[in-house]
Amino acid sequence: MSNRKAVATENAPSVGATCMCLHLQRAARAVARKFDDAFRPLGLTSGQFSLMMSLYRVEARSIGSAASILAMDRTTLTANLKPLVRRRLLKVGVDPDDKRSRRLSLTPAGRALLESALPVWKRTHAEVDRLLGRSSPDRLRDDLRALSRGESP
Repeated sequence: MSNRKAVATENAPSVGATCMCLHLQRAARAVARKFDDAFRPLGLTSGQFSLMMSLYRVEARSIGSAASILAMDRTTLTANLKPLVRRRLLKVGVDPDDKRSRRLSLTPAGRALLESALPVWKRTHAEVDRLLGRSSPDRLRDDLRALSRGESP
């Protein structure tokens, strides 16, 4: 057995038990599944809901701005826009100040769908908060925001 294998095998249990990345990914997947299940009757995924909520504003948002808010690269965001554009829930328009840039905005159908989805989100969100049990949901959100910015809470 190589020395590398012995080190990995020996450390696997403690890494699996303490790895913040693993635990955050698992929790994120579990929460996303819960919201995906809740939004399924509306024909939305949790990611689509988040994307559309980021566009729920008066002014159209640039692709770069939306990607930044959602912590996505532009290519991933563009791929996620396509089904929503096909369903006519959002539109991609030319930026009037820079013809090379694109602006994203919700259509009236997109706004109506979000209005239907918001009560579903509220119920599911309250359920997730309850599942945190003895943890403080607000403290967790603050800590996660700080972590995503790379700073201490």
